[in-house]
Amino acid sequence: MAIELRQLSPVSMDVLIIGGGIIGLSIAVELAKTQGRVGIIDGGFPGTAAQAAAGMLAPGAEQIPPGAMRDLCEASLQCYPAWIQDLEERTGQTTGYWPCGIVVPVTSQAGGHHRGLWLNREQLDQHQPGLGADFIGGWWYPNDGQVDNRLLHAVLYQAAQSLGVQFFSHETVVRIASQGTKITQVVTHEASHQAGHYVLTTGAWTYKLLSLPVRPRKGQMLALQAPHAPGLNQVVFASAYLVPRRDGRLVVGATSEDVGFQDGITAGGLHQLLEAAIQTYPPLRDWPILETWWGYRPVTPDECPILGPSPWENLTLATGHYRNGILLAPITAHLISKYLNGHPWPSELAFCRWDRFGHTLNLL
Repeated sequence: MAIELRQLSPVSMDVLIIGGGIIGLSIAVELAKTQGRVGIIDGGFPGTAAQAAAGMLAPGAEQIPPGAMRDLCEASLQCYPAWIQDLEERTGQTTGYWPCGIVVPVTSQAGGHHRGLWLNREQLDQHQPGLGADFIGGWWYPNDGQVDNRLLHAVLYQAAQSLGVQFFSHETVVRIASQGTKITQVVTHEASHQAGHYVLTTGAWTYKLLSLPVRPRKGQMLALQAPHAPGLNQVVFASAYLVPRRDGRLVVGATSEDVGFQDGITAGGLHQLLEAAIQTYPPLRDWPILETWWGYRPVTPDECPILGPSPWENLTLATGHYRNGILLAPITAHLISKYLNGHPWPSELAFCRWDRFGHTLNLL
């Protein structure tokens, strides 16, 4: 059925970002420092990956295999202190950034790509009392940490506004139009938007606009209220991950479900999370549940992001970050900004190219 546009009037920008999640906002903030008119179409993509995140900054604890992807994640982690300082000074608001370290308790030392400091059971108990009896020890990653993903999203939004970024909120993208090797406009239910350059940051919804192999991976999560003396002073990453916030909340995550855009919290999902969380840290069995939620991570077949140039000379891609969107936000924004300001795309990021999957890329 054809969609009847209420209005179709061109709005011209220097750079238009399609998608207003953490990645889109991070790029907008960085670009607004050097570009003239930057806009974001931030509507039409509900349940973004930011809502399915715990905000862990964990290139070590996630056991990312050695190679270019791990190098990218570690480089982004190194960007975090200065990036957060700039955002918090610019807005006067906190992001909840906390380089608290992450401990990974294990029942066996076999397997994995662990590069942390090994703690035997006695050392683990001294480092983090109260963990489950099945653990023989754990790996300690002092350089890993966390940021409050919800606070970060709000701070990025405020920073973008302060820099003059124009938001086209609550508009749903209908299609992207092209002529030859150039994108000509982005059509929403409300208007057509035109720009000198476009950046696609639509996460799990990317495949509805472009024939890229990016699909949603659902994650269910919950939050508990810790007592006055919570006992968790760093992130604990086991079969469930436990992320203590400084305000007393404990974020527990997360399921990983290949169910498309199936929404809602399920009994099985909550059971999986709570069982794993209690096994990891038994004292939390008596803590009250504050909240449950879900979201969709954008996953590619090789679980690496799609970054950089596209077949259209004025369309740049930044999607498919899967579990590492929060971690990779500052380096993604830096790379995209440099590219749009005339620097060549780095050859060492060939593993992020859109054409690595052998697919033809078409607008849908």
